[in-house]
Amino acid sequence: MEKLKYPIGKPEIPNNISSELLTEWITIIEEFPERLKKLVLNLSEEQLETPYRKNGWTIRQVIHHCADSHHNSYTRFKWTLTEDKPVIKAYFEDRWAELFDSKNAPIQLSLDAIKALHAKWSYLLKGLNEDELNKSFIHPDGNEEVSLKENIGIYAWHCNHHYAHIEQLLIRKNWC
Repeated sequence: MEKLKYPIGKPEIPNNISSELLTEWITIIEEFPERLKKLVLNLSEEQLETPYRKNGWTIRQVIHHCADSHHNSYTRFKWTLTEDKPVIKAYFEDRWAELFDSKNAPIQLSLDAIKALHAKWSYLLKGLNEDELNKSFIHPDGNEEVSLKENIGIYAWHCNHHYAHIEQLLIRKNWC
């Protein structure tokens, strides 16, 4: 069950983040929309309604979750760049995944949103200097301080994590 929940493992963000690693992470964020689109483009409505694991979200919900989560993260970057260690707003992603749009909307809506968001987000990330990358926000769960550098790594992982949820399901079902 753990392998289905975390197909690429949990995020491991090093203490010292090199510029090469940052570039790699930003590239993952930048390329995610096209990779995701290619992965899900030809899935049927029935396939989109398949959970990636028992008691997990459907493929449709995973795609809409990525749009919602990444939009929230982008906003957190903006807050952090314009405020002094803001306490970010957490949200109930499990509840968002149960909303009407997450369960029913065409995936193209989120694929389009992810494409536009990631283009703007990666553009922003490429323009950040060292001081900006070291700025941080406070996550209300545990009052954890997270730097923008670390958050880039977390969201590169998040892209690959949910991509793997879908990809592994397609492989198990022999849909690819």
